[in-house]
Amino acid sequence: MAWSGEGKSEPCVGVIGLGYVGLPLLLQFNRAGVRALGFDIDPETVAALKAARSYIKHIPSDTLKQALATNRFDATCDYARVAECDALLICVPTPLTKHRTPDIGYILAAGKQIGPHLKPGQLVVLESTTYPGTTDEDLKPVLESLSGMRAGLDFYLAYSPEREDPGNPKYRTADIPKVAGGLTPACLEAALKLYSMGGLSIIPVSSTRAAEATKLMENIFRAVNIALVNELKLVFEKMGVDIWEVIGAAKTKPFGYMPFYPGPGLGGHCIPIDPFYLTWKAREYGLHTRFIELAGEINTAMPKHVVQRVQEELSLRGKPLKDAQILLLGLAYKKNVDDMRESPALVLWEELEARGAQVRYADPHIPVVPKSREHAHFAGRRAETVSDELLRQQDAVLIATDHDGVDYAQVVREAPLVFDTRNACSALDVTLRAAKVVKV
Repeated sequence: MAWSGEGKSEPCVGVIGLGYVGLPLLLQFNRAGVRALGFDIDPETVAALKAARSYIKHIPSDTLKQALATNRFDATCDYARVAECDALLICVPTPLTKHRTPDIGYILAAGKQIGPHLKPGQLVVLESTTYPGTTDEDLKPVLESLSGMRAGLDFYLAYSPEREDPGNPKYRTADIPKVAGGLTPACLEAALKLYSMGGLSIIPVSSTRAAEATKLMENIFRAVNIALVNELKLVFEKMGVDIWEVIGAAKTKPFGYMPFYPGPGLGGHCIPIDPFYLTWKAREYGLHTRFIELAGEINTAMPKHVVQRVQEELSLRGKPLKDAQILLLGLAYKKNVDDMRESPALVLWEELEARGAQVRYADPHIPVVPKSREHAHFAGRRAETVSDELLRQQDAVLIATDHDGVDYAQVVREAPLVFDTRNACSALDVTLRAAKVVKV
């Protein structure tokens, strides 16, 4: 059996799920001259793409216009068109349940949508971050039962973890090597040919499970080190030592050290979630991932620590947190993006309001709070425009995200008190900072 895209003058790649991972991947294949067909269950998403209207801030609408102009770019909600594709890349969410266990429902749903339309020789690649075994234990049976075919014999199956860093101009889709593992050697070979067509470099590994584990290792490494520096921040804070100064000094060492930075908690689509996928799967093998779980406890506790410090500092100034006017500066999970998935700012907001504070927010990248799974009650709230008057009206400003383009000198000058969780005010005048800024 040969991969159906091999030797074709115009192979077609389908991407299932057109969010922060799927859309950049779809555009990358289009730029490489491959016919790119996007699938999404949301008609509004499909309509936006067909109208060249971007819904992701770091992807300009002009980029979509250029893609549409090639006549090799399209989007649809009709999964019967799966039959047109030579390869199908699944890029759907993998969240946690309320009990912090893996929810692979979106992967299985994608498999059910693809399965009935699969044809011999097609390649299916899962890109969603998940635990080792998902591709061969969970997705494979769905595809086989609905297609009546056998993976590795009638169609190809592989796993290649997404490695997107939204809003990072240094590392775009085309610049990031792809790890890939196949169900069989032939499946891996088909995946290598596919990604090479897309202009992407490939790091092959021995199996789908090795590829799945690679993505988890990458993100667990980050989660554990962030937890370490968050714990050190708490210790050094009690000792009167500035963690940011210490990190700045430590990173001058040219070997044996890699800087990680503290914050108000973890955010984004990977770091707060992925470690718990491995923790859950490890229990199946009778193992307890104590290191990962301890890191999770530390990082999860950071928002409450920040709010507690806000309450203590306000109290020292004779102001209770109850009914205090607080401006939350930044809602995105990291600087310069419009992505608020798992953002610790949402937890800060919830905790502040639970203690009676009157909270407003400002974020130049998120004018209106969109719907979210865990914080649906914030949906529809609108951002404030930062002004001298607004800042003076607050009892405190809490910097949760250090977006560029924000005038932090204005914030510190006009607000009575500023809590800085990101070291955003470090470049300001020392005297001004000493009087107004509390690092938390």
